[in-house]
Amino acid sequence: MNLLSAAVSMQNVQRPPVWMMRQAGRYHSHYQGFRKKYSFIDLCKLPEVACEVTLGPVEEFGFDAAILFSDLLFPLEAMGMGLKYEEGPKLSFHLRELSDLKKLQGGAKLVEQLAFQGDALKLIRKRLPSSCGLLGFVGGPLTLYCYAVEGSHQGQLDSARGGFIDGRLNGFFELLSELLVENMVLQANSGADAVAVLDTCAGEFSPEIYREWVVPQLAIVLKKFKERCPHTPVVYYSKGTGPLHWAALKGLPISCLGIDWKNDLVKVLSDWSETWAIQGNVDPSWLLQKSKPELEILLRKLFFEIKALPAEKLRGWICGLGHGILPKTPEENVHLFVQLQKEMFSL
Repeated sequence: MNLLSAAVSMQNVQRPPVWMMRQAGRYHSHYQGFRKKYSFIDLCKLPEVACEVTLGPVEEFGFDAAILFSDLLFPLEAMGMGLKYEEGPKLSFHLRELSDLKKLQGGAKLVEQLAFQGDALKLIRKRLPSSCGLLGFVGGPLTLYCYAVEGSHQGQLDSARGGFIDGRLNGFFELLSELLVENMVLQANSGADAVAVLDTCAGEFSPEIYREWVVPQLAIVLKKFKERCPHTPVVYYSKGTGPLHWAALKGLPISCLGIDWKNDLVKVLSDWSETWAIQGNVDPSWLLQKSKPELEILLRKLFFEIKALPAEKLRGWICGLGHGILPKTPEENVHLFVQLQKEMFSL
């Protein structure tokens, strides 16, 4: 069992695994080299290229897990929302009114349009050392809804909030759910050790709204996925959330909770490590803004505090960032992070 799988199952007695969201991305010269040759969509949809982009940071930095290089918006494209990337994703239309749902398709068969993800995962699995874990990922239902309505996952999200009342939210979820389940199954059957569900806009909504409107739909997707893939764990990451949001997730088939940098990691490990494995949560700005000596001081302090916890609190910890690596992050700081983590937790 690789370190990632051991940690997600809360059974890891070795060094905690380390990987980072967006570890294959714009900060990395390996990615930049491929980006000069290929469009972003080709990086994702050409399986051989997606495989190379995925493996680049694992091979250079020594991460303990790879995560499929792709994009969470491809299910929206499959549903009929044209998708282009022009300095960020652009959809051909948004769900401004209830009648706009008629423009969308739904259903499990749409997963055929996402076959490139399965093909890429199979290639990655063949080349990835057995000691490394492999993650697939999808966008959370709420985050995909916000993108479909607003074209973004942050800000006031006024139209998205209005859709909770006028029927757009539930109508969208009804069209999305089977496809999202099939997308997760595709990734699991193609070699992913775990599938991450990334809800980057969850914290834009109050715990009460989240519990009433979001969690029931998330539960439907996760329970159907686990019926199909009972041995593939789910990692659920939600940005901007805290204990009041997380409490609503109890009872859902989630193995690992990903947390952002605004939460005190030591406290979360102390309070929640018996409920879920915990992933995170160093502030990505540390790696971007701090010099190597400054970063080393911050990381050593944090890692010492974590090491002081009882061993059982660390059996499910997956070390990483509270969100993705920022685009202009110096590569030397990523090297330092991984080297220091391995040095301090291998003792």
